[in-house]
Amino acid sequence: MVVFSFSIVLFNSVAYKMKKHLTKNQIVHIWTFSMILEILFDIFIDEKTNGYWYFWRGIDWTNILAYTILIPPVCVTFLNWYPFNRSMFKRARYIIFWVIFLLLYELLALLPKPWGFFYYGWWNLLYSAILDPILLILLLGYYKWICKIEKS
Repeated sequence: MVVFSFSIVLFNSVAYKMKKHLTKNQIVHIWTFSMILEILFDIFIDEKTNGYWYFWRGIDWTNILAYTILIPPVCVTFLNWYPFNRSMFKRARYIIFWVIFLLLYELLALLPKPWGFFYYGWWNLLYSAILDPILLILLLGYYKWICKIEKS
C-alpha cells in the first residue's frame, strides 16, 4: 500500500506538472482509453482467471483507484515524452526504456504488505515483458488515431 500511495502522488504530479505537448482533448482521450483498456483486460485476467489482482482477490473499490488515477497518468506521460519526430531507433529505445520501467515498477508493486499491492496468480513477469510493448504500441496507435480525427 505504501508503493501504491506514493505512486499515485508521484505519477499524477509528473503528469500535471510536465511541459505539455498533448492537448487537453488528447489527455482526456488517453486517460479514458487507458482506464477502459485496463478494466477490460483485468476482467479477464484478474476476475475470470485469477492471473493477478490488486490488494485482494475479487472486485474491490480500491481497484478503482488503480484504474482511474494510477495507470492513466503513466500513459499520458509516456505519450507526452514520446519522440515522434526522431529516428525509428530512438523511438524503439524509448519504448524499451518504458518497458524496463514498467517491469521494475511491477517488481516494486509485488513487495509484501504493507509495501506492495499487486499479487500474482498464474501471471508472471515474463508475460508482462511480452505484453507491455504491445500495450504501449496500442496506446501510440490510439493516440495517432485521435490526432487524425482532430485534423479532420
